[in-house]
Amino acid sequence: MAVYIQKMRELVGTQALMVVGAMVAVFNEKGEILLQQRADIKKWGFPGGVMEYGESLEETALRELYEETGLLAIDLKFIEILSGEKECHQYPNGDEIFGVTAVYTTSTASGDLSINDGESTKLKYFSLTNLPSNMVEKSEYIIRKYFADSQLVNEGGKGR
Repeated sequence: MAVYIQKMRELVGTQALMVVGAMVAVFNEKGEILLQQRADIKKWGFPGGVMEYGESLEETALRELYEETGLLAIDLKFIEILSGEKECHQYPNGDEIFGVTAVYTTSTASGDLSINDGESTKLKYFSLTNLPSNMVEKSEYIIRKYFADSQLVNEGGKGR
């Protein structure tokens, strides 16, 4: 958990907080997309998390990608900001958030996949035609909207 959010939680308990974060859709050279199975909800989604005080959205995306997967990326391409009612969540521990999430994609990630922070149980690249059925809603939305039937699938996310 981000230090800033941890400090805020000490003050407000499980009450709803507005949090800003970022997530990254990572493509490998085969055009497969990286997903992590989250330890808390057992669903598959993109690596990402909340912004630390003073970070840019891009810095947040790159830090979270490294912390959760062990991968470093050179280049990020902005896709969309997610916000609104669908971004209101209650976590299994009772914490409530209203999230504003920047979504990025990259095909420049390198390094060895490794689970470093306990937030994931598995990391795996999937073909866009063979995705897991139990996905985080916002990751599934991004794949459907931007990658499912687009030229980007054939390009393996390059340029994104």
